[in-house]
Parts: sequence; structure tokens; C-alpha cells
Amino acid sequence: MSEKRWKILLPDKSKTDSLHLSLNIYPVICQILVNRGIETFEQAKNFFRPQIKNLHDPWMMKDMDKAVERIILAVSNYEKIMVFGDYDVDGTTAVACMYNFLKKVHTNLDFYIPHRYREGYGVSKAGIDFANENGFTLIISLDCGIKSVELIDYAKKLGIEFIVCDHHLPDEILPAAVAILNPKQKNCNYPYKELCGCGVGFKLISALAPQFGFGDEEVYENLDLVATAIAADIVSISGENRILAYYGLKKANENPNNGIKALSFLSGLKNELHINNLVFMIAPRVNAAGRMDDARKVVEMFIAESYEEALGFAEQLHSDNTERKEADSSITDEALIQIRENKEWENRKSTVVFKSHWHKGVVGIVASRLIDHYYRPTIVLTQSGDYAAGSARSVPGFNLYEAVHACRDLLLGYGGHFAAAGLTLDLDKIEVFRNKFEKVVSSTIHADLLIPEIIIDAEINFRDIQWSFYNILLQMEPFGPENLRPVFITRNVTDTGYSKIVKEDHIRFSLKQYNTVLTGIGFNMAEKFHLLQNKKPLDIVFKIDENDWNGNKSLQLRMIDFRLSDSLTNPQ
Repeated sequence: MSEKRWKILLPDKSKTDSLHLSLNIYPVICQILVNRGIETFEQAKNFFRPQIKNLHDPWMMKDMDKAVERIILAVSNYEKIMVFGDYDVDGTTAVACMYNFLKKVHTNLDFYIPHRYREGYGVSKAGIDFANENGFTLIISLDCGIKSVELIDYAKKLGIEFIVCDHHLPDEILPAAVAILNPKQKNCNYPYKELCGCGVGFKLISALAPQFGFGDEEVYENLDLVATAIAADIVSISGENRILAYYGLKKANENPNNGIKALSFLSGLKNELHINNLVFMIAPRVNAAGRMDDARKVVEMFIAESYEEALGFAEQLHSDNTERKEADSSITDEALIQIRENKEWENRKSTVVFKSHWHKGVVGIVASRLIDHYYRPTIVLTQSGDYAAGSARSVPGFNLYEAVHACRDLLLGYGGHFAAAGLTLDLDKIEVFRNKFEKVVSSTIHADLLIPEIIIDAEINFRDIQWSFYNILLQMEPFGPENLRPVFITRNVTDTGYSKIVKEDHIRFSLKQYNTVLTGIGFNMAEKFHLLQNKKPLDIVFKIDENDWNGNKSLQLRMIDFRLSDSLTNPQ
């Protein structure tokens, strides 16, 4: 395990004291809240008790009136409407929500999910041609379309109009759609800018429902799908997203969509669904369909009217996911061997690996896995037809897109953003590209960015880790970007002598501070076990978890990092 940088967030003492006075809860929790921008009793109340009535008026979104008017016209004229969305979690859930709603008022309706490999991401020419051949006159695109200027022009020439619901950053030139719903576009006064694609679709449903005489039940019917999209798309869990995720999880636990219910069953979930279950159990199975096969069946599962029908599609997704896991595990192993065999790559600041037989659907996942081993910008390439194609992933803080852009003279195509990108190039250019990419990265990356950083929320003593404290932490859920599960540091703890290595590379900790003993688990930490054996005081970084063993519940530490206590343990 490489050494990590510890960054301890400092409290604003006057704000923390003020919040503590009004809330009368643990000062450490007040400190965490203040660091997350929650400084008043009212803000804390909205945070801990999200209210669905605090969702913003959908009519504040630019073009909402045009979108609603056009859909009402299409329904009244019995036009053929196509609901179009991307093949990932955000796209497929958005399509399922919109389709489920529109079918209540309109039967001349279908949906379309582009094939990842034949059509690629977003609005596709094949999709528009399909719409044209089958008499569709209105396409509602969800989670895509904001950059599809030429394709939407092409559709317009064919007599097909578009309503674009998207959340990606618009370019200067916008597509010629009837309506564009995107809170990030210029002159859009919608107060919350961080909705995912499914969230934007939800706002359209919220505006449409009263026009057809529907109430809250129909508006909130698919909130569990909206929460799944929020969790999977890694958007901020703040403001409106927090409210939607909170109530979406409630729906997922009390009265889930048949698809969520089926996937939970196949995942072996016994307890309540939390946001991390959506991220690590539901989302991978949904994404696997598009990676390994065809994502149309995801929508079929989410719109299934019976649990039995949904289960049939869920089993296909489950099988795709098993296949995906096998592929990404074997490809990761092969890539690690390739890196180790090329000794000259050892001290590089970047990784570029290639094998012609690697599955295109998992190269992005493999790039992320390799960063766990070699913490540096990483590109995994495979053969696609006559070319090399692949995915790039960055380390936090480094603009990967700019680095790929700097190598554009060697590329046939590329696209992406700060943290991730996709690219294609000629097979005979791989070695030249590998060297140029390394040159660009090594000359622009700051050395600190090649050392993983752990953001620590607060310092705490063992004696404060009690159920009453933990229960307040739980009320901070749902966790996610801008509201991550809190990370703590405790200083000067000692091993009780009962810590041990379990399952080859994990550590089961037994640690003591003053008179309080706590246990914990540290995954893949066995190589640091010697630090425990010398009996010297340690500083530890961890999250607090619940351990349920044979019905006996106890609090435990989920270890993130630890080191010997000394003057070097508090780098800021």
C-alpha cells in the first residue's frame, strides 16, 4: 500500500459553537455540518428532515412551457412519440420514468435505447432513422441531446421534432429542438443546477401531471428510479437531489418498482436498501446490460407490470453482470502483468495498456481498477474493428481531457471531461501515443496528485463513539458527493494484542485508547500489519460502521489508513 496524504478539515470554531447552541448535538457533528455549508438551525432542519414540498417549481425551468405544450399537442393529435435515452443507469431510468408516465395518457408510444457499440453514446442517426421509418414525429431525449446539433437538424429535415432533457454542460451552439430542458443552459433561472438526466425528466413529469389531471401519486410514482439515477450518476447529494434521493429510497424500501425489487432479490439483499446498495448492487447490474449486450431490457424490466416479468429481465441483467465481473477481473490481472513485465514503465506518471482481445465494455472499469494499484492517469485500449479504442480515467485534480486533447494529432477521435475520456486511434500508433501521453502527463501533473489524498472530517476519541452518536450520523444519509459518509481520525491508539490477519490480506483490528477498546476491519491492509506488532501508538483514519454478527449488533471501525503516531502524522 502506498502512503497517502491526510488532509484534516479545520473547523470554523465560532460557526460550530453557534450551531451547537441551536442544535444541542455533538460538537463534532456540528463541525462536520458547518464544513458542509450547514450553518443555521433552519438549514440543519432541512438537511436532517428533507421535505418534498421544498422541491422547486418545475415551471421555473427554461422552455418548460414549450415542452409541456408540445407533448399535450402530440397526445391530442395521437402522434407517435419516441422516448429516447442513453444505455447507462441515468438514461435507462429516465426513459422508464417518462414511458411509465406517458403510457397513462397515450398509447402511440415507444422507447429507444442506442446500442453501445453499434451506435455509441447519445442521440444516434440509427435511432432517428428508426423513428423516421416507423412514423414517429416527436422524440423526447433524456440524459442526452444537448450536444447533438447536427443530428437534431437531420431529424428536423425528416419532420421529426425533439424535446431535449439533459444535464450535461451545453456548448455555445444549441440544437434546434422545440424545447431544451437543462438547468445548466444560459438564461435558465432554475435554482438547482445539479440534477441528473432522470431528475430533469422528473421535472417535466411534475409539470405535465396536473395538465392531465394527475396528482402527487403519479408524479412520485417512480422516485425510486430517480434515486437510483442520482446514486449511479455520482451527482451532488445536496439540495433538491438530497430530497429526491431521500424520498426515492423511502419508496424503494416501502413500495419498490418491480425492477428494483427483482434486482434486490437477486443481489441477496436482506435488509433495508441504502444509497450504497443502489451504487454497488443495483447500478452495476443495470450498467452491465449495456456493457455486455443490449440495454433495452433494462427499460423492459423497469416498466414491467408484474414482479415475475421484471424478474425475468433482472435475471438477464444479473447474468450480464456476472459475465462483466469475470471479464473485468481477468483483464485487470492481464493488465497488471503487462505493467509489471515492462520495467521501464515503473517510474512513469501515466499508464497506457493494450491487448486486442480485451472486452470493450469493461475497459473503463479496468482503468479505474489499475488506478487502485498504480495511482496515475490510466488508459486501457482494446481492438475495435481495424482500430484501437479505449477509456481513460484520471486521478482527482488532474485534467485528463486536456492531456488527451494534447495528443489529438495521433487520434482518430476522442471525447470526455475532466476525469474520464474515450478515444480511438490506429493500431500502429499505440506506442507513439503511449510515449506522447506520458510526456504530456509528466510535464503537467503536480507530484502531490500522484499520492492519494484522504479528506478527514474531524478528530474524535474512542469514548465518543457510541450508539447515540452513530444514530445521528445515520440521519445524515443519503450519502454521496458533497455529503460523503464522515471520515474520522483518532490519535494515539494502541493494539490490544488481539489484532490479526484474516483472509490473507485483511486485518481484523482490536485497538485501545485510554480505557475504551474498539474493533475494526481494514481491507487489503495486511502489508501494514507490522505497524501493529511493534506496540507503538498509532493514528488511525476510519469510518464508523455497524457490525451485525448472529443478531448481535456492535459499532466497528472501517479502517481507511493508519500510521505511527509522531510529529509527522498531521500534515495539512
